Amino acid sequence: MPSRPAACVAAAAALAAIALAPAAALGQPAAPASPAPAASPAAAPSGPGAMAAINPADPWPGMKRLLVIADVQTGFHHDSINHAIGVIEQLGREHHEWATVIRTDSQLLTKAPIVGQGTRYAGRPVNARNLTQFDAVFFLGSGTSTLTEQQKADLLSFVREDGKGFVAGHAASVAYYDWPAYLDMIGGFMDYEYRPAPMALLTEDPAFPGARAFPRRFVFNDQFPVMRAPFSSKDVHVILRLDADALTPEQRSHRPDGDIPVVWAKTYGKGRVYNLTIGHREEVWDDAAFRELARQGIRWALGLVKADARSPAERDAEPAR
Repeated sequence: MPSRPAACVAAAAALAAIALAPAAALGQPAAPASPAPAASPAAAPSGPGAMAAINPADPWPGMKRLLVIADVQTGFHHDSINHAIGVIEQLGREHHEWATVIRTDSQLLTKAPIVGQGTRYAGRPVNARNLTQFDAVFFLGSGTSTLTEQQKADLLSFVREDGKGFVAGHAASVAYYDWPAYLDMIGGFMDYEYRPAPMALLTEDPAFPGARAFPRRFVFNDQFPVMRAPFSSKDVHVILRLDADALTPEQRSHRPDGDIPVVWAKTYGKGRVYNLTIGHREEVWDDAAFRELARQGIRWALGLVKADARSPAERDAEPAR
């Protein structure tokens, strides 16, 4: 047993600890704490290092970043988009090739810092990533533009000046009819679309990444668009096209010259544009060959694989060697 003096010292220490303990720890209600002074909203950072200051940690080190925009804007709501965005995310995750950020709005299509709204975040920087944090955009929208003029300029410069990628999904050729510069970027606006049905296709460039998933001629069941004049495949790098010789006279009447590509690539300034007009039917996104085509197209847009995407017009304009 401890000596009497030691016991007294221990008892005194215990009483002191009890006296200093919070009331809640002793089973008694704690006195209400004085409210902390409200923090003033922080000003949104600006300048080249603004986003790095907001997002100091990289959650996907060493991986490319793909922004998938499923904002339908004001156009037709394709049910297949739900499945498409899941497949796109899955492909990147399975192959550990890209990290996917999915949005159903166009808020991140900007180079400006994203600031919060509402009582807690109003005017303060938040960790939402803008275009400067991505390597490519996969756009699945349709309809009239709801982007601001600054957002439009930022998206174009993201591809043209920054050398990033843009993948135009099935309905992207019926988006932004009121935006001529968007047409210049993606290559064509839709004029007509055939009813979903099996149709004969030709692989025009089997050397392009993903194209070897299909034979030189094959039948595929989907909805295929016809581009509006003055579209010409001379201005894009065609990967897959409809077999014009297999069209009925009525089908051919929508494009008498038979120039109906359905997948193409093109350069836009320093950047890469991949136009994937296939994907109307949900079942298409479960097709193994189509998945490989989509995956490799995304990889090319992200800069993970190189390919010759020059158009015939660009080739013809090059000086002879």
